[in-house]
Amino acid sequence: MNITRAVENLFKRFLPSPFTIAILLTLVTIILALTFTESKDEGSHLLNILSYWEKGIWNTGLLEFAYQMMLILVLGHILVLSKPMSNLIMGLTRYAKNSTSAVILVSVTTMLVAFFNWGLGLIFGAILARKVGEHAQKNNIALNYPLVGAAGYVGLMIWHGGISGSAPIKVAESNHIIDMMSSISDASVLSQLPESVNFNTTVFSWWNLLLFVILLILIPFVLTRLAKASKPTSLHLETYQFQSSKDEPIEGAEKMDHSKLLAIGFGALILIVFGYQYSDNLLRLQITPNMLNFFMLGLAIMLHGSFSSFLNAVEEAIKGTSGILIQFPLYFGIMGIMKDTGMVVMISDFFASIATATTLPIFTFFSAGLVNIFVPSGGGQWAIQGPIVAESAMQLGVPLPKAIMALAYGDQITNMLQPFWALPLLGITKLKAKEILPYTIILMLVGISVYILGLLLL
Repeated sequence: MNITRAVENLFKRFLPSPFTIAILLTLVTIILALTFTESKDEGSHLLNILSYWEKGIWNTGLLEFAYQMMLILVLGHILVLSKPMSNLIMGLTRYAKNSTSAVILVSVTTMLVAFFNWGLGLIFGAILARKVGEHAQKNNIALNYPLVGAAGYVGLMIWHGGISGSAPIKVAESNHIIDMMSSISDASVLSQLPESVNFNTTVFSWWNLLLFVILLILIPFVLTRLAKASKPTSLHLETYQFQSSKDEPIEGAEKMDHSKLLAIGFGALILIVFGYQYSDNLLRLQITPNMLNFFMLGLAIMLHGSFSSFLNAVEEAIKGTSGILIQFPLYFGIMGIMKDTGMVVMISDFFASIATATTLPIFTFFSAGLVNIFVPSGGGQWAIQGPIVAESAMQLGVPLPKAIMALAYGDQITNMLQPFWALPLLGITKLKAKEILPYTIILMLVGISVYILGLLLL
């Protein structure tokens, strides 16, 4: 398809690595701050801006946020690499009888898993797509493998509206919004901000769940139509191993590393503490990053059945966090400049001047989708765009949960266009971006239609 080839060439020619983009955005922000803002402190305006940047990079609260997001990705990946999850994936593959049943199986299960945890959904969808391909190859089943690969990536178009979504899970923390806006908004606005925005008004709101269910039905339907209109592809896949097994003899204290009793007992202890510590939060639907990560830590250790297996999975999963680890501080530096120079209020005032309570969520949706192309991280995007969205929503009287979810929807939908988070899937499935892009772009257009109608009507 010419359009997908053009998109792929566009990304290759004009978009450098996400780390380089983060540096370029930093330089652009410094120039904009120098041009459009005035110095609030004594001394050189440029030096003050650089000081704001440095303070933003080492903002303790934001660094904690970065580590929380890293753990959400890592622990989700670790869960997929456990033996029970691998057995589940292998069990599911036998239901793939042709391209139609394969895309339904892969897309529906991937979206359900990604709604719980985006890291889990990303790797689960990739491995399931690969195993479906291997199953088809072994049993001589005609299959459009790139389409199945695209189906394994659809979890990334619903994740930010799910339980591990960076924006909704962060605003559920007590005082997060107030702390974020404390040096931006005036006292009258701060007094209107809630202590937290719980999941019953965002992720578990009836309108967000309705949009999720619509996509859960509509995306497989579109994929089945594409499956019937497309031709099978040839398959040349080797068996993908979930984890490499080590045949070295276990001696001495190493037996503790491989102790099933110790691992399951410790994992159970974590889950008991989780129930005691967070039962009230669960009842209030106040799900926070620490709460989700604590639960997944206990569950992952139990499912792996030994500390050795768990640590091997950690070693494998940690590779996918390099982008978050090194890019987040740069995004926090950008946020520091925008906050301390007053750029957040300036941008919010601009949106408030051109938007209405009806159109602001739509502006937020499209701007978030655009920002995601350059900042392919929901957490980094919330750090940069979150204060602007919150300030604009308060000025125009837009319900804060709706504004937050509009950002989440926009951020997630252009993952079907931006190949950054597809890299793990491409590595596991051995597909190329140009092979899945024709299908993910179509799914992106379907998702855009659903989310815009949802923001306008619900």
